[in-house]
Amino acid sequence: MKRTAPLFLLSSLISFLAPLPLLADTLPETSAESVGLSSERLGRINDLIERYMADQQISGAVTMVARHGQIAHVESQGWMDREEQKPMRRDAIFRMASMSKPVTAVAILMLLEEGKLRLSDPLSAFIPEFTNTQVAVAVDENARPEPGEIPAHYTVPAQREITLRDLLTHTSGLESGGLGGRIGNRIAPRDTTMNLEQYIPTLGKVPLDFQPGTQWRYSALTGIEVLGRVVEVASGMTLDRFLQERLFEPLGMEDTAFTVPADQQSRLVMRYERTDEGQLERSEGNPGWLDTTTLFAGGAGLYSSADDYIRFAQMLANGGELDGQRILGLRTVELMASNHIGDLYGPDANRAEGLGFGLAVEVVLDPVKADTRKGPGSFGWGGAFGTYYWVDPHNDLVGLLMVQTPADGLRPDFVNAVAQAIVE
Repeated sequence: MKRTAPLFLLSSLISFLAPLPLLADTLPETSAESVGLSSERLGRINDLIERYMADQQISGAVTMVARHGQIAHVESQGWMDREEQKPMRRDAIFRMASMSKPVTAVAILMLLEEGKLRLSDPLSAFIPEFTNTQVAVAVDENARPEPGEIPAHYTVPAQREITLRDLLTHTSGLESGGLGGRIGNRIAPRDTTMNLEQYIPTLGKVPLDFQPGTQWRYSALTGIEVLGRVVEVASGMTLDRFLQERLFEPLGMEDTAFTVPADQQSRLVMRYERTDEGQLERSEGNPGWLDTTTLFAGGAGLYSSADDYIRFAQMLANGGELDGQRILGLRTVELMASNHIGDLYGPDANRAEGLGFGLAVEVVLDPVKADTRKGPGSFGWGGAFGTYYWVDPHNDLVGLLMVQTPADGLRPDFVNAVAQAIVE
């Protein structure tokens, strides 16, 4: 779509009127050309966001690109709250949803390095309720139950215990959108008034969707939330405290937490959903699974800002270190970004060829087969509200997209817009 003059003027006016944020710790900024990028070509990112706003797919965005550890592109476009005419701010706070998962994975890896756990450890070593796990089997495998309906079934013992690696790679079968998850919704419903110590043990009686390690099936909340409780047991600290003291404070991530303080609520971006008529509809408040101040959801519950999250991503790009703070060893980051599940993450899992899955991150094995502009070895993940990041070691680059509306096609289009700006 060709950009119209009124839309361009509106975006420029929004950028001009937006208050300058008071930024905490940020990565150093530089010119695009000094790190082998074209500033003219990076402007196509702005054009891309303009098109998606004009097509009523998003209300606004913050985009960032860092190369060689320096921010070469940062832009705030559109609205934080369209109805209230609040321009998007660089320091806006976003619901990160499943971009919380790599953060929890890093916490697990920190404890791995300290010798407090192994990836091969059975989950029951930390949460005894997961001993003697069962697997749900439908009587009629071809049955297509209605939403909420539980078809006739029986259970069989799991052939082996769930391991921490299974949970990190979404191969555990625990509430992965199948029959076991349907049963789990009945016998162990998610209670957002509980904390992890109270809630996670109730999941031990939930049958699995499949035998551990035999399939890749995304566990949207439960799998990584269980790992949050493992962090608590292994460290002796609540998950929120561990992340705050061991990760967020050392990295200078002042806006990242499981809740948004009352005095910072004005920085929280409004969520929007797209109607069947192709219009954006304002979504007041949080969905039920996020509406909690006690159940620290390591799989989906973090809030963050662009400058905060890119520091986390840059730490990974640097091999586990940022500004003199060593979070992980180099080999541990390489372990995180390696394919751990063979060919389970591919067409059989409704994923493209050329991709693998690491520890809570998707990994690019072959960019051509994967039809992506990311370099080989790139890794990252996205969130349910549209946020997305990737680390590209081959090009020493980090890309970050912060939105609060899932928009079909925006992520690969953003990746393309970044990749085409690399000129050296």
